Amino acid sequence: MILAKQIIEITTTRNNPHIDPFMAMWEWQIPVYLFLGGMVAGMMIISGHFIFSNRYKVTNCACFSIPFTSLILITAGMFALFLDLAHKPYVWRLYTTFQIKSPMSWGAWILILIYPALIANILMKPSPWMLKYIPKLSDISAKIYQHPFLVKNIGVLNMLFGLMLGAYTGVLLSSMGSRPLWNTSLLWVLFLTSGLSTAAAYVHLVAKNKEESELLAKADNGLITLELFIFVMMFLGLLSSAKPHIEAAQLLLTGSYAPAFWVFVIGLGLVIPLIIQLLAVNHKIKHTPIAPILVILGGLILRFIIVEAGQYSHWFNAHFK
Repeated sequence: MILAKQIIEITTTRNNPHIDPFMAMWEWQIPVYLFLGGMVAGMMIISGHFIFSNRYKVTNCACFSIPFTSLILITAGMFALFLDLAHKPYVWRLYTTFQIKSPMSWGAWILILIYPALIANILMKPSPWMLKYIPKLSDISAKIYQHPFLVKNIGVLNMLFGLMLGAYTGVLLSSMGSRPLWNTSLLWVLFLTSGLSTAAAYVHLVAKNKEESELLAKADNGLITLELFIFVMMFLGLLSSAKPHIEAAQLLLTGSYAPAFWVFVIGLGLVIPLIIQLLAVNHKIKHTPIAPILVILGGLILRFIIVEAGQYSHWFNAHFK
């Protein structure tokens, strides 16, 4: 009789809101922040690499244009994150301490530290409109170029903080053991690779230097291939783990999120752009903006799906099924 009563309670009331402890639902702000953060991380790595490898000596190097775009995008991402906060007036308290075991604390400080790195990159060659309003910036730029060691370190800082930012976006989610879909050590690798891929696609799309555009298209092909491999490894890990992890993987493979995942992330976001760009870099067809745009949109949709499906996946359902 007691068992029957428990079964009735489970099947009739268990799915009602607030019956069990629950995590507040993350809405659009978090996936947008994760996407913009990952893309900026990739752009910082690319820009830093170009500086470190002396490509900054080329007049129309992308390393002079993408830092300002990165500054705008990361500010927009931080604003989206701010909108999600429940206690907005107390956000400053994040910067009164540093908790080494807290991914959120790491992220808060990383987001602040990337600003000096981006600004230093911008000061290497300020845009003409900046010089129009602040002519003294040309003197700062000249002084930077007088010290090649400083230039190299600006490149290193951008690569270092880019790697930290890109990895953090995945670590933030994977540290939550209560969500089986997120609780995989490959999530930060996936997000970092995806961020690099979307950044490479963006630079390929806007680069004025044809050699750089071609280089980034080839790099993006490698990153897309790596991203597909990471998906395979991630799903193999989940499917060979406990029942909650298996059910979490099935949400994307065959469940309610599968159509969007296979069509928009795998198909339109990875496979089709890879085919188009492989043909383009092998000079079978002309380069087209379609492929990089699809990669960028696919990266955005990936974050939405991972965040939404991750919140839906939890241990309780698996225990009572």
